Amino acid sequence: MFNDKGILLESGTNELEIVEFGIGSIRFGINVIKVREIINPVSITPVPNAHHYVEGIIELRGEVLPIVDVAKALKLSPSDNPEKDKFIVTEFNKQKIVFHVHTVTQIHRFSWKDIEKPAQIYQGFETQITGVIKMSGEMLLLLDFEKLLTDVNPDSGIDVSKIKKLGPRERSNKRLVIAEDSPLLRHMISDTLEQAGYVFTEFFENGQEAWSYLESIADSGKAIEDEVQLIITDIEMPQMDGHHLTKKIKGDSRLMVLPVVIFSSLITEDLRHKGKMVGANAQVSKPEITELVQLIDKLVL
Repeated sequence: MFNDKGILLESGTNELEIVEFGIGSIRFGINVIKVREIINPVSITPVPNAHHYVEGIIELRGEVLPIVDVAKALKLSPSDNPEKDKFIVTEFNKQKIVFHVHTVTQIHRFSWKDIEKPAQIYQGFETQITGVIKMSGEMLLLLDFEKLLTDVNPDSGIDVSKIKKLGPRERSNKRLVIAEDSPLLRHMISDTLEQAGYVFTEFFENGQEAWSYLESIADSGKAIEDEVQLIITDIEMPQMDGHHLTKKIKGDSRLMVLPVVIFSSLITEDLRHKGKMVGANAQVSKPEITELVQLIDKLVL
């Protein structure tokens, strides 16, 4: 089912497909693009002194993969029927990791416009949830898997100290627009870009807000290249994703001059073609922040 996920949706349609899974009675979702396969539970080898979310490791087709207990990570009750649990095998941030969940039910297709920020309607898991979808009177919560991965392995996150390897940096007057829905990552990216000399940055929580800002500049009659010199965008964001944002920028004669760099955990060789199809100038996998800065240096107007 997941081998064809790269062609399930055209690029830039602002749609996504979600695998619904459950922890107890709570319904969660994960982007199909992150999912390699779903398997029944297999034997787990415990690892001494591992993070308390990590149950241990499993072997899958010759690969040794860590397994994270999602219920424990969310401080929810363990499964009532462990033999019927499921393992979701994922790949993002250039890593493979397995998530232990209680049930996997179905795949849904949504528009990113259907997804609301959790702070607006759901507070309980706000730091763990990136979006909420209302479905038939219930809610499907989109879990922040990147945050879970960073909790388990802090080295998988953005490391500001890596910028020091680029040597002394001069302050730049270039203005960058960044679309990123994670508050944690907005803060880390801001610190990193400032360390790299890019101090004029405008952050937006999703692609729709970034688009509205760029469109307002263009509608004012100002030359966009005088106001903004480069765009950085995540892919997964409520309201408008990064592929759709890129497609709109590159399809607008007033904005198409702007270089667009996609900075996302979903940049893999299998999926890189999606960014190319919508006209991205470059694509970088999180957390490769040094590579991102080097591309900014190269592409900025």
